[in-house]
Amino acid sequence: MTRPRLSVVIAAYNEEKVIGATVPRVADYLAPGNNELIVVDDGSHDRTKEIVRALQSRYPQLQLLCLERNQGKGGAITAGVLASRGEYVLYTDADLVYPIEGAAPFIAALEQGADVAIGSRSHPRTLFALHPRHFSYIYQRYLVGRAYIWTVNTLLGLGVSDTQCGFKCFRGDVARDIFRRLTLRDFAFDVEALYVARLLGYRVVELPVYFLYLGEQSSVELVQDSIRMFGDLLRIRANGRLGRYGTRPRR
Repeated sequence: MTRPRLSVVIAAYNEEKVIGATVPRVADYLAPGNNELIVVDDGSHDRTKEIVRALQSRYPQLQLLCLERNQGKGGAITAGVLASRGEYVLYTDADLVYPIEGAAPFIAALEQGADVAIGSRSHPRTLFALHPRHFSYIYQRYLVGRAYIWTVNTLLGLGVSDTQCGFKCFRGDVARDIFRRLTLRDFAFDVEALYVARLLGYRVVELPVYFLYLGEQSSVELVQDSIRMFGDLLRIRANGRLGRYGTRPRR
C-alpha cells in the first residue's frame, strides 16, 4: 500500500455540532493527492461517531478511530498519530479555528529541513478573526497564556512563544517517535511533545496561523486547567531528568 503524503488527525469529543462540516472541508482539501484523514472519537456521548461513519462512504481517505472511554485530548491525538502512516502528520482542532487551508506553509517548512512546525498565536504575522463577544474572553486567555508560556520556558527551556496552539505538523517518523514516548493525556501533552522533540534534538520552527474564532468559548477552564498544567510541567521536567523519554533512534 502506498504511503500517504499527509495524515491529518482530529480529536473529537462530543463534536456533533461541527464534525459534519469539518470532515468534508478537510477531506476535500486532502482529496487531490494520496492523503488520509483520521478522526479519533474520544468516547463521545453524542452522535459524533455516527456522523463520521456516514461520511466514510463519501470520503475513502477518512478513517474513524473510536476510543471506548474518554482519554483526554492528548490521549486521542496520541492514538491518531500512532495510527497514522503519512510522510507528514498534522493535527488540528475539530472546529477548525485554524483553517486546514493553512497547512501548506507547515509542510513546506518540513520539506526545507524542520522536523516539527508549530503554529504560534504570538507570531507577528498571525491574523485573528473574532466575534466581538469573544474579545474579553480571548484577552483573558492571552494573559493566562503569556504567564503559562513564561513558566514553560523557565522550567523546561523550550524557547517557543506558544505551546498550546492546536495546529502542529511533524515529519511522520518524527511524530510517531515522539508520541510513542508521551505520558500525559490532557492539554499539557503539547508541551510534553515539544519537550521530547527538543530533548531528542529534533528541529522545531514556529509559524504564523490564521485564528478564526467565531463559535463557542473553549472548554478550557483558564485558572483550574492552568494550575493542573503547572503540575504537569513538573512531571515533564522530572521525567526528563530521570531519562524516562529515552534517546533518539539511530538512522
